[in-house]
Amino acid sequence: MGTPSQSKQYYDWYPKYALDMNPSTCTHTTLETNPWWKLDLLKVYTVNRVVITNRPDCCSERINGAEIRVGNVSSDVFSNPRCAVISSIPAGDSYSYSCNMMEGQYVFVVIPGTSKILTLCEVEVYVIYPANLAIGRSVTQSSTYPSRIAEKAIDFNPGFFPQPPLVCSSTASQTNPWWRLDLGQIYRVSNVTITNRRDCCLEQINGAEIHIGNSLDNNGNNNPVCAVISSIPAGGSSTYTCNDMEGRYVNLIIPGDSRILTLCEVEVYGEGPCLKQSFVKLKLKSSSSLSDAAARDQLLTQLESVLAGRGISGVKLRWTQLPKQEVMRNEAGPARCAQRKK
Repeated sequence: MGTPSQSKQYYDWYPKYALDMNPSTCTHTTLETNPWWKLDLLKVYTVNRVVITNRPDCCSERINGAEIRVGNVSSDVFSNPRCAVISSIPAGDSYSYSCNMMEGQYVFVVIPGTSKILTLCEVEVYVIYPANLAIGRSVTQSSTYPSRIAEKAIDFNPGFFPQPPLVCSSTASQTNPWWRLDLGQIYRVSNVTITNRRDCCLEQINGAEIHIGNSLDNNGNNNPVCAVISSIPAGGSSTYTCNDMEGRYVNLIIPGDSRILTLCEVEVYGEGPCLKQSFVKLKLKSSSSLSDAAARDQLLTQLESVLAGRGISGVKLRWTQLPKQEVMRNEAGPARCAQRKK
């Protein structure tokens, strides 16, 4: 899982050898300052632990002092928080290091200092998979290009097989094409991951907006914006942080004329549903007598229907105290004396 790389490469000791499940083949950097090996997980995960296997033949002390770092900074290893420091690992042995649920897209192994060599025979990264809130939900889109239905974006198959177009959703060419996910309840959305197509037309995702909220006005496209997608590489996945925005609907829309929206996978992560107990004081104008239990129940049913129409479903209303009925009387005007005609 993920894409490995390293600071420099010694002959044919490739960075991928740390992930080949074969501890007899190892990675190897040149002699350099702060040599590092990096694993790009392709999106943000919660890292539980990292297992390092040292070389079995010689030079086992070279791993001493290596640091494991986890974070979201690709260009500067030392900008990422440190998970652990490797004091030593016997030749050919594997040691496990707990990262205490650190979050990040990148896992680095680096040896600080000058004239250092980093060799890794196996690196295992164990992550906690959060629940993808999009799985099994209801989806729709503004239009459908033949066979590329909205559900293709949440079928948990971003692998582009058997044919790239057959596993992705796609609208027809239109003005402001959109795709909408209904979570069924209100959730706090922490991040959204989008996977782009890899066969062609990868620039079609550029400028797409991610909206999250509870309104269906303009098909949900008027809800607050989480992020704007500048670009995603062909076949790549990018994660957008939404800072616990609350909403039932997750929309993607590309503003403009003659646009096509294609999504190979949409993943939504967060927590919820957000169930809140609220107390509301209402003043109602009604000719019905609220002393009648049936009239009170009917009123609550009507209010629940209004809330559902605004995207707030699964709400159960009840009276915390019986309503008081206020009788309105017309005020009497000033007294007038009737004049008798003579």
